[in-house]
Amino acid sequence: MDGLWDDDVVRLTEGTDSASDPIRQLGTSVPATRRTQPLLTWARGIGQRVPAPGAGRTRQRWEVLATVAARDLVAARVLEPHLDALAILDEAATAGVDTIDPGTATWGVWAAEGPGVRLEASVHDGAWVLDGVKPWCSLAGDVSAGLVTAWVDERRRGLFAVQGSDPGFSADAGDWHPAGLAEVTTATVTMRAVAALPIGGPGWYLSRPGFAWGGIGVAAVWFGGAVALARRLVVEAGRRAPDDIALLHLGEVDVRLTAARVLLAHAADEIDEGRATGSDGAHLAARVRHVVAAAAEEVLLRTGHGLGPGPLSREPEHARRVADLSLYLRQHHAERDAVALGRMVLPEAPR
Repeated sequence: MDGLWDDDVVRLTEGTDSASDPIRQLGTSVPATRRTQPLLTWARGIGQRVPAPGAGRTRQRWEVLATVAARDLVAARVLEPHLDALAILDEAATAGVDTIDPGTATWGVWAAEGPGVRLEASVHDGAWVLDGVKPWCSLAGDVSAGLVTAWVDERRRGLFAVQGSDPGFSADAGDWHPAGLAEVTTATVTMRAVAALPIGGPGWYLSRPGFAWGGIGVAAVWFGGAVALARRLVVEAGRRAPDDIALLHLGEVDVRLTAARVLLAHAADEIDEGRATGSDGAHLAARVRHVVAAAAEEVLLRTGHGLGPGPLSREPEHARRVADLSLYLRQHHAERDAVALGRMVLPEAPR
């Protein structure tokens, strides 16, 4: 079947439909639970089997993320940062900078900044330690380890690995009360002399090619979540002879998802062929994320109009999917990211 409407996998391009296909196996092995620890154990178990970005199978990596997201966005929200951390550590090793063996850890990646708080890195007795506050740390109270950015000086941030069991590490999720992705607790983390291992030098995390590639991986998750909602619209249309309005919604959804799918597949090829580094990679990531986010928001709108209030009020799974995707999409900064994309298109624009 077409990779958009097949209930088993989400494909960026048509390929094998074999039951032995590793993408089918990895993408549909999601535990039937929304509890965080079983999902983290599952993510750790398949993490080393998912292709790394930029190694020739980036499309397959994103197909796993999209397929998991179409099954359950909570599972995808747990898996994506774990895979991103493994890719970061692998990229660090490839670049010849300091890194660690990921071992049996479960990982989060925490790089957000917030007003009025700051996490700082310093050297004491020959070792790095972190002090301060880091906001928006998803799964900080659940994962065993994290990669976190901290200020090294007034201009540069470094990336550090920390252990969640460090006595100076505390996560407070008291203000986390979302309608969507409720199981993926996001906390504010306070660190007091937390032992930290530097991963690359100051500025490496943001300047490496994989930073842009990881951002597109998040878009692959949005895409999979949108496909799941679109499939529900198709099912509804198949239950009765669709009228012109139903066909209008189906057509608009198909166009938006196809455009997002084609661009994701193109981006995977660009990465694997070495054409998505530096400013080219940043521009590609901004473009892909914007197209996919816009497609997903259109799918939310069209499925809402096409399905009406029934599924939202009587189908808990559908209602959860709508709430989960609505919150997840806010990792895209909407008009602000469009402005940033415009600056990439016209970098010398007069101010």
